[in-house]
Amino acid sequence: MKKIVLTGGGTAGHVTPHFALLPHLQQEGWEIHYIGTYEGIERSLVGDQLPYYPISAGKLRRYFDLKNFSDPFRVIKGVFDAHRILRKLRPQVVFSKGGFVTVPVTVAAWSLGIPVVLHESDLTPGLANRLSLPFAAQLCLTFPDSLEHVKGKGVVTGTPIRPELTQGSKEQGLSLCQFSSNSPTLLVMGGSLGSALLNQTIRENLSTLTEHYQIIHLCGKGNLDSEISNIRYHQLEYAQEELPDLLAAADFVISRAGANSIFELVALAKPNILVPLSRQASRGDQILNAQSFARQGFSLVIQEEDLTIGQLLKELTFLSTNRTKFVDAMQASQIGDGTQNVLKVIREAAR
Repeated sequence: MKKIVLTGGGTAGHVTPHFALLPHLQQEGWEIHYIGTYEGIERSLVGDQLPYYPISAGKLRRYFDLKNFSDPFRVIKGVFDAHRILRKLRPQVVFSKGGFVTVPVTVAAWSLGIPVVLHESDLTPGLANRLSLPFAAQLCLTFPDSLEHVKGKGVVTGTPIRPELTQGSKEQGLSLCQFSSNSPTLLVMGGSLGSALLNQTIRENLSTLTEHYQIIHLCGKGNLDSEISNIRYHQLEYAQEELPDLLAAADFVISRAGANSIFELVALAKPNILVPLSRQASRGDQILNAQSFARQGFSLVIQEEDLTIGQLLKELTFLSTNRTKFVDAMQASQIGDGTQNVLKVIREAAR
């Protein structure tokens, strides 16, 4: 039987695209395994869907931290952990979605002669993928502009989109939040770990915002505020099974600019405002993602330093007034579901 090992973690964006591939891989008869960390979000998301193998991994930080001195040893241990697992499983291919756990897996696979296919969602490759690229057979890219950042191993595939996201029920989503169908609904997404800035901005101005919108707020793990009582505000730490219905219920979306999330918004043609992570908090990949989507007419963008309730209401009004223009641009775009393209690269590497 053909075997494949999936890996990726740290955030949901490094895990959920695997779920778009799973039904196709299973239908084709692949035996599927997953390597992640002991306590990362990937372990809870994968759950009991797949055999799961935890390894040691060190975070790749761009700032000073005492753990920077110990984590290289965790990465080295992770290589040995992954080597032991892969030598036992002997898969035909490894598919890596990124995140710090993938570096030791990629190195271990290379040492065993197992081909690795990487996938990069953002416009510029992340640190984990840059470190892994010399040991990989192919790097799947989401943006055509990304080819200039990759030497020889890049292929533009798009990003895998989970089919269930397009099958949500607006009525079910509104019912879940006990909302009315007679008022516009705003979905706020801060990523799987949440956004302190978005959470603060929404909650400090909740009375003003709920005069105009019903708000569904995905605030991140551990960020629920039990003191808020507002019938036009519904908060969740994270949405999984209910996400398709919540997206269907949303008329407008405010989101960070992680590539997986924003490509899903385009696939669903949801008018949106992107608030990318600043360069002080990231490598700037979300800023580039957001700029690309703004140029293509898919999104409005507010930089972190410009995020005020006044600016937010102004952009929401513009988005509402020009809703048809944004929807038409997204529906007419050439950005589609990259699932089949990625599967093709995986099959070729496995040969």
